[in-house]
Parts: sequence; structure tokens; C-alpha cells
Amino acid sequence: MVADGAQNLWPFVIYSMSVIGLLIVILTASWFIGSRTRHGTATGMPFESGIVPVGSAEETRLSVEFYLIALFFVIFDLETIFIFAWAVAFFELGWRGYIGASVFIGVLLVALVYELRSGELDWGIKHRHPVRDRYAVLPGTRT
Repeated sequence: MVADGAQNLWPFVIYSMSVIGLLIVILTASWFIGSRTRHGTATGMPFESGIVPVGSAEETRLSVEFYLIALFFVIFDLETIFIFAWAVAFFELGWRGYIGASVFIGVLLVALVYELRSGELDWGIKHRHPVRDRYAVLPGTRT
């Protein structure tokens, strides 16, 4: 009984030793091949697609809309993964899985309609019209 358990561990032990050996070989090779010092002043400069950077990244202010779009993308991307997993197991899940996926997609559609109506997905110029509050005191009026 113990011999069978130990025999089943050999592939794992061999795999682990192979991974550790490969890591040692790669790290040793990079230590021998890699350069020891940095040459020139250009090595300290950031480089992106051949364009010399102008200004600093601290001066750049991105609009909140970029963050919102990135957040919406991540959320809907994860939801797409869940829908794909449901589609793969469609026949095994039956009606219970279909109803669950329908509720999930319904919640997604409600969230998308909410985002559209609240203007979160509008990228155009937003015209802000002052809304008069009925309780606000306007200049030149009596209270």
C-alpha cells in the first residue's frame, strides 16, 4: 500500500526536479551571459517605440472616463468568460443552467442600460446646462 503511494509520487518528484534544474540553468546562463555594467547615458532614459519622451508622466492627467471604460471592459470581459464557460457545458447543465445564465445575462443587460442612460458610455462633449433649483436664490430676485 505504501509502495503504491510512493510510486505515484515519482512523476511529481521528477517534474519538480526538472523545473528546479531548468531554473538553475537559466539563472546561471543569464549571470554568465549578461553584462556587468551599464554603458552610456542613454540606458537610464525611458524608451517607447523610438520616440524620445517629452515631459514627465506626473504631469499627465487622464480623464476619469478612461478609467471607467477600462473598468467596464474588465467587468464585461470577465462576464464573457463566464458565458463562454456556460456555453461549453450547455448540454450538461440542462434547464437549470439555462435559467441561471438567462438571469445572469438579464442582469448584464440591466447594467448596460443603466450605464447608457446615466451617460457613462458617452464620449462626446458634454454640454452642461445649469439647472435651476427651485429652492435656490437667484441673483436679483427677492426671497
